[in-house]
Parts: sequence; C-alpha cells; structure tokens
Amino acid sequence: MTVARNKASMAVSTQMPTAGVTRCGPAASETSASYVTRLLRQMRNEPMGRLLYLDHFGLRSAPFQLTPNPDFFFGAGDRGHLLYALLYSLRHGNGIVTLTGEVGTGKTMLARMLLSCAPKALDIAFIANPSLRRCEVVPVIADELGIDLAGAPAAQGLRLLQRALIDRYASGRRVVVLVDEAHAMGLGALEEIRLLSNLESSSHKLLQILLVGQEELHATLAQPAQRPLRERITQRLHLAPLAEEEVGSYLAFRMQRGGAATDPFDAGAVRLIAHGSLGLIRRVNILADKSLMAAFIDDAPRVLRRHVELALNDAAFQAIRAATRPSALGRLWRRYGLGRTGPV
Repeated sequence: MTVARNKASMAVSTQMPTAGVTRCGPAASETSASYVTRLLRQMRNEPMGRLLYLDHFGLRSAPFQLTPNPDFFFGAGDRGHLLYALLYSLRHGNGIVTLTGEVGTGKTMLARMLLSCAPKALDIAFIANPSLRRCEVVPVIADELGIDLAGAPAAQGLRLLQRALIDRYASGRRVVVLVDEAHAMGLGALEEIRLLSNLESSSHKLLQILLVGQEELHATLAQPAQRPLRERITQRLHLAPLAEEEVGSYLAFRMQRGGAATDPFDAGAVRLIAHGSLGLIRRVNILADKSLMAAFIDDAPRVLRRHVELALNDAAFQAIRAATRPSALGRLWRRYGLGRTGPV
C-alpha cells in the first residue's frame, strides 16, 4: 500500500462540496466528543503514523525523540551558558560541581553535549548507572578511562588508579568523573566519590567530579553524614525549564534540525504547549510529537491548538512540584556574553 493510500485511509477530513477543498477537523455530523475519541484512537493504533508524519511535514528524521541526541541540543536560554560554565569549571576548577534540575529539564542532554564537545585534553568517565556499590566505584571509573586494574584488590586498585591519574596529569590531561542520576546513588558510593576527590598532586586535584541529578540530590547532600562531601562542592549549577517565550524557538529549532523547511506550529499551539509542558523539555517533546501526529492524521498543514489539546488529553501528565528557580550562574554567564565563543 502506498503512502498516499495509507494516508487517505487515516484522514479524518471531509470534503466541502461547495468549495472543493479539504476541510480539517470533525465531520459536519460528528460531535466534538466523538471526534476526539476517534482521533485519539487513530493516534494510538496507527503503527505507521509516527513514520508517515515525517513526509507530511518534510522531515528527514523525527525531531522530538526522547533519546538525548547532541545534534538536537538547544543552546538558547541558560543551556548554552551552562554548558560553557561546566566546561570551564571542569577544566579549571578544583572541586566537585553539581548540576540539578526538575525531571525532564534536559540534564542528560546537557551531559551528553558535554561529552561530545569536551576538549581533547579532557578525559571523561561517564557513569550512567548510579546504582553502584561502594566497592564498584573505582573499577567502573578505571574501566571508563581504559585503566587496567587487572582484578586488583580494592586498596591496590586505588593506588593503580592514582598512579594512572598522576601520569595523565603530568602529560597535560585532566580527568573528569561525570555521574548521571546522582540523586539515586547510595550513600556508600557517594562517600567513595568524596574520597576520590582527595586524590591530588602537589598543587591540583587529579579528578574533577560532576554530579548530575534531580532536586532530590540537594536533600541527599544535606544529610549530616554528607557534610564532608558537601564542603567540597565549589559550583552549584541549576538547569531551569524553558521560559514560555523560549518554547516557540525550541520547537522551530528542532523542526529545522529534523529537516523541515518551515515551522508548522501555530502561535496558539505554541502557547498551549508551553503552558501544558511547564517548560519541561521532555514534556515539550512528547506534546510536540503527539501534536504532529494528530495534525497529520487530521490532514492539516499546520499544528493547531486543537491538535495540542488532543496531545494533552492523550499524555495525561501528572502534577509536579512548583516551578523551579532559574539558574543565577546561567544569568551571570549570559550577562557577560560568555558561552558562545572563546577558549575553555
């Protein structure tokens, strides 16, 4: 079956006999409730819909995938400036850095972007699985850095790691341990991270550590037992949701990166996506994807408010905490025009 025949079989539009043009939306004899039910059913059950809307909107690839892809990194707002701040802190800093944010703000994307654009002299051990036992921390870091511990006992493994770090430092290289989802890391593993932060030469730390996590990381670090770790934190960065006025630019940017020649999102649709997502990038992506699918099934050339209403109905987001605060340091980087150019 051709794409055209597939599309015709799914279209929910009807023909206006007097004008001879396609009419989008519910049929004349269809109630709003039955139209919503029918369109949601098609959105859920049509296995080719997600593929076919790419052609409908002139896309080469899906623009709103949830998997972090550095090619789709949106550097406006605080994000570009925070990336620069992270690179600068990890290259020149002398302590532990934390990056926190609400669920779905794009922390992992920022971490992936950090990996992709880090200077060649920066070696990064990326720990994506925080559920490590304390005894596993050193072997995992060594493995990420390509350091062979040869099954050495814990004490000897730590000495081998330290020796390798000293050699790298002497050759001009810096080593960073990046822990994603750090709010889920056990207290024992965090204590091991703290001890690793003590590894140093006569003048500099041998390891820079970046802890990336949800807001719960603050509560974990506030515990009395974590005071030694907390005292070693030199930078506390925060990733805020997109501002309402940034959502439209984000949607247009992602569509352009996906190959679209024009931005199909109507102004009313953008406002509703911004309101319904609370600026959380994951929710923006979900709503944009569902809205594009609804517009495709509706055979509409643009994404309208009613398509976003269907997407919101289908997504059924749960309530979250009150809006998180913006990043003060991000605003500072922006004020002085940093984050776009310049060496790190």
